[in-house]
Amino acid sequence: MSKERKLWLAFLAVTTISFAILGYYGFEIYQKAPPQPKKIVTTEGEVLFEGQDILDGQNVWQSMGGQEVGSVWGHGAYQAPDWTADWLHRESLYILNKWSQEEHGQSYESLASEKQAALERRLREELRKNTYDEATGIITVSPLRAEAAENLHGYYKGLFMENPELDELRNYYAIPKNAIKDEGRMRQMSAFFFWATWATVTERPGSDVTYTHNWPPEELVGNKPTGDLLIWTGFSIILLLFGIGVMVFYHAKMKAEHSPEMPVEDPLMRQTITPSMQAVKKYLWVVSLLILVQVTFGVVTAHYGVEGDGFYGLDLAKILPYSISRTWHVQLGILWIATAWLATGLYIAPAVSGKDPKFQKLGVNFLFICLLIIVAGSMAGQWMGVMQKLGLAENFWFGHQGYEYVDLGRFWQIFLLVGLFLWLALMTRPLLPVLRKKTSERNLLLMFLVSSAAIALFYAAGLMWGRQTNLAIAEYWRWWVVHLWVEGFFEVFATVVGAFLFVRLGLLRTKTATLSVLLATVIFLSGGILGTFHHLYFSGTPTAVMALGATFSALEVVPLVLIGFEAYENYKMSKATKWISDYKWPIYCLVAVAFWNFLGAGIFGFIINPPIALYYMQGLNTTAVHAHTALFGVYGMLGIGLMMFVLRSMYRQQVWSEKLLKFSFWSINIGLILMVVLSVLPIGLLQTIASVNEGMWYARSAEFMQQPGMDTLRWMRAIGDTIFAIGLVSFVWFVFSLNSKKKKTQEIRVEKEEPVLEEVE
Repeated sequence: MSKERKLWLAFLAVTTISFAILGYYGFEIYQKAPPQPKKIVTTEGEVLFEGQDILDGQNVWQSMGGQEVGSVWGHGAYQAPDWTADWLHRESLYILNKWSQEEHGQSYESLASEKQAALERRLREELRKNTYDEATGIITVSPLRAEAAENLHGYYKGLFMENPELDELRNYYAIPKNAIKDEGRMRQMSAFFFWATWATVTERPGSDVTYTHNWPPEELVGNKPTGDLLIWTGFSIILLLFGIGVMVFYHAKMKAEHSPEMPVEDPLMRQTITPSMQAVKKYLWVVSLLILVQVTFGVVTAHYGVEGDGFYGLDLAKILPYSISRTWHVQLGILWIATAWLATGLYIAPAVSGKDPKFQKLGVNFLFICLLIIVAGSMAGQWMGVMQKLGLAENFWFGHQGYEYVDLGRFWQIFLLVGLFLWLALMTRPLLPVLRKKTSERNLLLMFLVSSAAIALFYAAGLMWGRQTNLAIAEYWRWWVVHLWVEGFFEVFATVVGAFLFVRLGLLRTKTATLSVLLATVIFLSGGILGTFHHLYFSGTPTAVMALGATFSALEVVPLVLIGFEAYENYKMSKATKWISDYKWPIYCLVAVAFWNFLGAGIFGFIINPPIALYYMQGLNTTAVHAHTALFGVYGMLGIGLMMFVLRSMYRQQVWSEKLLKFSFWSINIGLILMVVLSVLPIGLLQTIASVNEGMWYARSAEFMQQPGMDTLRWMRAIGDTIFAIGLVSFVWFVFSLNSKKKKTQEIRVEKEEPVLEEVE
């Protein structure tokens, strides 16, 4: 049996077994998610909230930005509090103070420690007891707890509407006045906050652990890390060390194959540029514009962290609130990276066969128009939703879904999914004639199509939740999109495309590239698929999810230990022959990808992956460190590198500006690392200390985040952000300046049939 066949079988086995386990525990999550009650009533029979209030309140929360305004269960933005941690702490203090005043005539804070401890024990019995009746669907609470809920509703009503006494706090949280404009909607959102918090403090039936595995950390109610957290953290570290040992041994055992004989000239110089390939150029122009727009919204979003609801004195929040600027910043980042990758695929597919199937150019142009409509339409809908101009159902379909990374309305999601399948068809059609010939590239091309199909298919997971689906279930499917789609099969696609480009340049043997791609895919997916669970430790899931997530997310890091070898190999290729200097900066981008894969995805990712670490870090700026360095550092730099490969082929006669590219490359990478080291990482680490010592509520509170030292750290981010932004602007300038660059001694004319070389005097 050939090596390729063995690796294909391993690939099928890994994906089949992993998805079977992922599906099985998905079923468990459906069965054991925190129950959504029909009513919440007091022991005296008074109705506190109707079940429909909770469901509608979830939609109200989504309509104002959802996870882009603070977080729930630790998932979301970092500017405002985690509302479940905030509600839990405020509710606890209200009850403790009420008891203390009634029984001791003084506040809880002024009591002796032994009296405080007695009240805290009583509080735990009050809040942790599960009073949900499965037969009736009713949660019963004490009149005092109902009183606390009403008090908190008044507080949140003032915060999200327009209580002038909360203007300063509202400013700290970057929440505009009247973020919720209707009192009925506000009460519904309070009902949702109550239910989401109830799940964090209520013990599962037959257990002494809450639905969210005792998250958030809160000493007052006994939310402490469990033994499972410590055990599976230790096991994940042991498995990581074992996996690294195996990988190093396997790599040392492998014999390096001799590199192929270098071509005397650039093979892509002989490549036919078809009409559909030429049509890809406008994709790259739009990607460049989206980069500028995304960076602009990133600057605005970061500045809200300093000035709250303003931008250098301008009352910007009235027309562009924080939740919208952050939504657009995150969404455009994914869209421009994805578009750069899609454009690369559309360029590569016809390049293999050297000709376009019928109507290929029409399909490329039609897809381009669809993508423009999706970008503009979804952004407009999100603005309408957050500004409370849509009904709850209309907001779900055309506005803001409120889930980070999949914020766009359901209509736009479906539209994008159709576009991805259209892209898949446009990719497949030119490759079918080549696949039938069973050339040496066949296995590599099959892997190329498999990864492309996965990109189209796995985005469909975003359609698996409905408007009022239980948050725990919606989170399960959301991470299918974010982890499996963005972090998983994008990674596979990137590996395949990189290997294929090096084969086309004659720098790698086809067989070597195929084996490397298959092996890398098997290793990555072995941990990557089930590693999805590390996002779901505290999202209303069973304990087994934590065990699997901790184990397999550790394995995700294992292949990254050899990333330095990959970077060095790519660097060597940039020196392989004289003509390869034309591809120096695209290859340097791949070297940067390897660096950020190790640091951003590997080091910064593993810092927050073990259960005990994430217990204290979930929802802090440590997550933002991983998100920026992995999303932009790995996928963004790869998107830029792939664009440059395509541009080098399109503008093959132009002399590229070495100084401009050098400045852009180093500014982007230095700016990104300064952004993290000078600001986001120190803030995240200080928050972690506060979370361990005081609780999650404090680590996210204005009381902690608005200290002078923290404010200084937020301003320090401007240094890295500025350098980073200048680098990206320089890259965009380079892309648009290519049409005016001076040419070499030959130019290529693109026609419908064959390219013609002409001498230019």
